[in-house]
Amino acid sequence: MTSYDYDLFVIGGGSGGVRSARVAAALGKKVAIAEEYRYGGTCVIRGCVPKKLFVYASQYHEHFEDAAGFGWDVGASSFNWKKLIAAKDAEIARLEGLYKKGLANANAEILETRAELVDAHTVRLIKTGQTVTAKTIVIATGGRPNEHLALPGHDLCISSNEAFHLEELPRSIVIAGGGYIAVEFANIFHGLGVETTLVYRGAEILSRFDQDLRRGLHEAMTEKGIRILCHDTLEKVSKSDDGLQVETLRNGTLNADVVLLALGRVPNTEGLGLEAAGVKTDQRGAIVVDEYSRTSIDNIYALGDVTDRVQLTPVAIHEAMCFIETEYKNNPTKPDHDTIATAVFSQPEIGTVGLSEEEAGRRYKELEVYRAQFRPLKATLSGRTEKMIMKLIVDAASRKVVGAHILGHDAGEMAQLLGITLKAGCTKDDFDRTMAVHPTAAEELVTMYAPSYRVRDGQKV
Repeated sequence: MTSYDYDLFVIGGGSGGVRSARVAAALGKKVAIAEEYRYGGTCVIRGCVPKKLFVYASQYHEHFEDAAGFGWDVGASSFNWKKLIAAKDAEIARLEGLYKKGLANANAEILETRAELVDAHTVRLIKTGQTVTAKTIVIATGGRPNEHLALPGHDLCISSNEAFHLEELPRSIVIAGGGYIAVEFANIFHGLGVETTLVYRGAEILSRFDQDLRRGLHEAMTEKGIRILCHDTLEKVSKSDDGLQVETLRNGTLNADVVLLALGRVPNTEGLGLEAAGVKTDQRGAIVVDEYSRTSIDNIYALGDVTDRVQLTPVAIHEAMCFIETEYKNNPTKPDHDTIATAVFSQPEIGTVGLSEEEAGRRYKELEVYRAQFRPLKATLSGRTEKMIMKLIVDAASRKVVGAHILGHDAGEMAQLLGITLKAGCTKDDFDRTMAVHPTAAEELVTMYAPSYRVRDGQKV
């Protein structure tokens, strides 16, 4: 029998990699995990967590304004960017420590180095040049921002990575992109007092979301003062006497202190030695895996964003747990990528699970669409004109709720609970039998008794 240095070697210290390493080690396997930057991955270090902290910070100016309608006199306020960065950095360091502590407590060996494949069972540790062997290898190196190398002046721009570490808060920013990262940062910077322009090549922001929510968010952002330029692209970025100059295809020249490129993410596979090990990738560089996350080499698995299946942290963790079941518990388990709840932490928030109206219209012959748009109770005294949108998509034949979509405060929290409901296959009749919690915004989900309209063969009727 061949002898290996480790039962499992994990390349990548993000959510998927850490979970697979920690749980395998807790099962008594000899495990090592290597990470070249910081443990916690994109989500913890330079993604979801610091972004959500920035979202909270950017909301306070509206909270202070709203307070007057409820009898509070807040007085003068000011914002200190450096204090926010320091507080964020301290929290991220704490979380990274918890990730390492969990690995150490499970007796996994923690390596702070880049690791690259030499062959199907051998890994080179770049910091020392040492090679080690493993029976099983997991690749969980995640993704990285698309640098848009074809854009003249791309080197003058930043990505979401650098947005968390700016020395000074800019006076103005141009953000290229219309996905959730671009939209979230547009709201963040605007909320912190930055003149913000969003440039997106598509007809409407958030291309894969329900059309009602896309339009509703666009209108809300525009009303706040965010400039959104759709059907446009960046053609060139150059230095000017007072910052950066951005040439666009349709809207002329824009001036900004900072240009942020949020044009998607690409699998982080470059230079990993995949060819040497025989691991196949697709045209985007993503690792090709089967239904069990196994690559073209039987003993090598790939998890999370590096496979370009569903780029969400909880999905990577779920895939890691399926790997554990498959490899170490004699229980082959396929990751379930169907009906995944998700949120966009824009302002207002989006929470969604299941099919959009457009997707459902292509899949089902007839739909019932239940839609409510209303002013939330808090806005009646704050004086804000904001609206909430709630929408249920129902297959008319089975009465099954196949999509649920919310625009408004705490939409992400509601989407998490709706995820359970839709995953369980609940029908509109189940919603109708459920008692409302009053007064809440969420009660609208169980009090929309008559369809707003129907969709037949993809057409509204």
